[in-house]
Amino acid sequence: MSVFNLLRDRNSTTAGVALAVLLGASVLLYYWVAPEAKKSDFVGPPRSGYTLINFTLDSYNEEGKAAFQLIAPHLERREGDESLYINAPDFVLPSVKTVAPPWKGNSQYGWVNKDGSLLKLQGKVFMQRPAFGTTQAAQITTSEVTAWPKENRLETDEAAQIVQGTSTMNGIGMRANLDTKHLELLDDVHSSFQPQPRKR
Repeated sequence: MSVFNLLRDRNSTTAGVALAVLLGASVLLYYWVAPEAKKSDFVGPPRSGYTLINFTLDSYNEEGKAAFQLIAPHLERREGDESLYINAPDFVLPSVKTVAPPWKGNSQYGWVNKDGSLLKLQGKVFMQRPAFGTTQAAQITTSEVTAWPKENRLETDEAAQIVQGTSTMNGIGMRANLDTKHLELLDDVHSSFQPQPRKR
């Protein structure tokens, strides 16, 4: 083999190695300086985890006692936050720490969070409790009620009317503790009392 051929082969090998090193360096440089691939922010609309038709839902507190019951024609459970969206529920709110009968009523819509600690009765809300002991029957007409059923509390910022026995109270905003039987109207309160018939 001539010296010329030997030099030519050596130059070809050196050039090939240099080209491979240059190509590898170019690829590494590209991945190092190239911008990160864009991630799609589109998630899409929330989907129902499941749907129930004509159902009864019973929720219990940490002591295993009934916190509330909902009976309604339609429920959807959302995948994202696992909350429940309910149409036209009838509800039962028991008094956990007393022997008082439960409040029963209905609303246009309902919403329950994942662990059942928060209940929203949306739209028009009507609830009533029968008489017991020396306590007269009572009914509440209002809207947009937020309830903490495991604590037996509820409230609204909307107009509310409370009728108990011969008395009617109207006001704006209401708080109630179902265990202590305490109902409170917060603002612009007006009361009227029907006279009781005289005993003969």
